[in-house]
Amino acid sequence: MTKETLNARRLLCPMPVIRTQDKIKTMQAGDILEVVGTDPGMLQDIPAWCRINGHRVLGSHAQDHEYTLVVEVGAA
Repeated sequence: MTKETLNARRLLCPMPVIRTQDKIKTMQAGDILEVVGTDPGMLQDIPAWCRINGHRVLGSHAQDHEYTLVVEVGAA
């Protein structure tokens, strides 16, 4: 299992989701991706994308206009 961080700061919808999707394609099932961004919409958009595509959001955090989601990569 590896843990990686994706910088999605200053990206607006739909780019945080697209960058998350592109990054997860390079990862293995069970890996952890931490997505950090500044678009509050990512707190709804990325979890919705994860549900559709078989990934799991382990947690989220918001502080000082910065948002973090932790995603466990599911099986392809």
